[in-house]
Order: sequence, then C-alpha cells, then structure tokens
Amino acid sequence: MESASELVEFPLLLTPIHSNYRACTIPYRFPSDNPRKATPTEISWIDLFKNSIPSFKKRAESDASVPDAATRAEKFAQRYTEILEDLKKDPESHGGPPDGILLCRLREQVLRELGFRDIFKKVKDEENAKAISLFEHVVHLNDAIDEEGKRLENLVRGIFAGNIFDLGSAQLAEVFSRDGMSFLASCQNLVPRPWVIDDLDTFKMKWSKKSWKKVIIFVDNSGADIILGILPFARELLQHGSQVVLAANDLPSINDVTYQELIEIVSKLKDEQGRLVGVDASNLLIANSGNDLPVIDLTRVSQEVSYLANDADLVILEGMGRGIETNLYAQFRCDSLKIGMVKHPEVAQFLGGRLYDCVFKYNEVSS
Repeated sequence: MESASELVEFPLLLTPIHSNYRACTIPYRFPSDNPRKATPTEISWIDLFKNSIPSFKKRAESDASVPDAATRAEKFAQRYTEILEDLKKDPESHGGPPDGILLCRLREQVLRELGFRDIFKKVKDEENAKAISLFEHVVHLNDAIDEEGKRLENLVRGIFAGNIFDLGSAQLAEVFSRDGMSFLASCQNLVPRPWVIDDLDTFKMKWSKKSWKKVIIFVDNSGADIILGILPFARELLQHGSQVVLAANDLPSINDVTYQELIEIVSKLKDEQGRLVGVDASNLLIANSGNDLPVIDLTRVSQEVSYLANDADLVILEGMGRGIETNLYAQFRCDSLKIGMVKHPEVAQFLGGRLYDCVFKYNEVSS
C-alpha cells in the first residue's frame, strides 16, 4: 500500500543500520519466548488495538464517499477483530509476530480492501479550518514573549497541546467526539515538568547558542497539531535562519495530515508575499515521506525525503506514533529530537511515566 516509487533507508540513521536500528520501541517479545504463544505484552497491545475498533467503525459508517458504508464498516470490525484474535492464538499468523507497525498495517489494509480511503477526512477538514482561523492569534501570543527561552518553551508546550488531538487513541477519540478540545486550555493543562523524558533545558541552552542549517520534521496529526503546534515552531526556526522540511504521510492514516493536505494548509496560511505572519517562508519545504501509517519505519522512506535529508543537521520526530512508539531510541548521525505526548497507558507504563505525560528527548551529536 506504499507510494509507487521505491522506498529507501533514511540516510541519517547511524550505520550499520541493521545492528543499530529497530523501528519499534517496545519489545513485544524476546528471542527466548515461544514463537507459537502470544506474550503478555503482545496480548495487551492486541487488546489496545481491539478497543479502538468501535471508534474506527463509527468513523467508517459515516464516510459518505463509500457506498453502503454501514455494511462495510461492520465487515471491517468483524474482519479486523478476527485477525487480532488469530494473532492471540498464533502470533506468527498474518505476517507476525505482531508489533505496533504490523497491527497498524493490518488495520489499514482491511479498511482499504473494503473501499475506505480516508475515514477521518471530514473531521480533519473541520479541525484544519478551525485551527487555520486561530493560527495568527497563536503566533501573536508567542511573538509577544520577549525572552527567547520562555518563547521556545511556549512553542514546545504548543506542540504538546496540539498533539493531544489524536483520534487513534480510543479515550481521546471519545473525549473529542463528546466535547471537542480547546488548544489554549490544553497548553495550560499539560502535566507539570519534569516530564517522563525531559531534555527541554538542554535544548533551550543549545537553541540560544547554535542554529541548525536544515531541520527535517516528521509531522503527525491534522488540525491543532500541525497548524497550532508544529507550524509556529517551524516559523521560529525559519527566523533563526534554518531551512525547514516538513515530511508528511503519502496516504491517509487515522487523522494524520497527508502531504497533499499540508500543501493546501500552508498555502492558506501564507500571505500574497509568501510569508507566515510576517516571516519569509521561502525556506519552508513540504515533502512526501512515503509513509502510510501512524508509525514509521525509517528504513522505508521516500527517495524525496532521503534526498532532502542528506544535509540536514537536526531531525525531529513528532507525535506518539513516530517519536515514541517507534524511533524513541533511534540514533542519528546528526542532532535529533523526539517529541510527543503519551496517550496509551501501555506506553506510560513502559516509560515509567503518567498517562498524558510528555516526552522531549534531545540528542546532540558532537561535531
């Protein structure tokens, strides 16, 4: 289901890649485990994906672009449930043993086979429109903070607040459909620091002393996440003299922003002179990551992203899927930042943190 062009290894991963890189952060099983028997970790993650089926089914039922959506949504729920039950009985069925990437891929495959291309399209469009109307206000609030360190921290809090908007989390999908989410209230209500992984003070210090010539950001969700979280931060990087590449999914997955959607969003936010609220955005590039899942395996990215990343000196992986559940321990040949909110109890438990805790993991490579 990936994009038509061949996928390649991300060029900034520490080599040799096969011995230094594993995409999935949480080990579901160990070599000593019985290959025919699901481990307790595998079972708890299979259950987590199973618990999200009702919210996916509901979205699929209301997809007006699909004929007899209700019948097909019911089929999706049945088929994906059967696959998950199969994996519990025999972890090696369906291309297993299961991990976060396989469980996401199987869900997407079932949806696409039944004709569902983008079941979150309507909610993404609504949230993008809402966030676009707030963008200028959020940027002005940031710009009004004179002290650079405080402004940076406010921008980072904005990324976390935006990242709450995640319909892949069953609990958050429910909260969202019940009473929506306020971006500015979310900024105020983040769990207090220190976060479960908290390198913000180190990053602040580096920010004041160095500027990166090229930053590549693997972005996450539509709506507040990309528009009120990542774009104000990217704008600040542009002001620092960095070139910024935003790498977004090729195909729709949950409420993640796609490459095409991001092009539209940025063109709506720019003025006639191509500026983002007064800042020249000619150094802001949008790239197709080649990915089609809410998680990412960096041994499979588009040639476009590979080419653009060659001379980057900071890689940012944003969101729980790309920066925590996959790639938290990924090592790069340049500076890296993993930033995201913990939205599954299983992830909180693994990290020894709280639900809705924040991860801000900065690694500097000595030049």
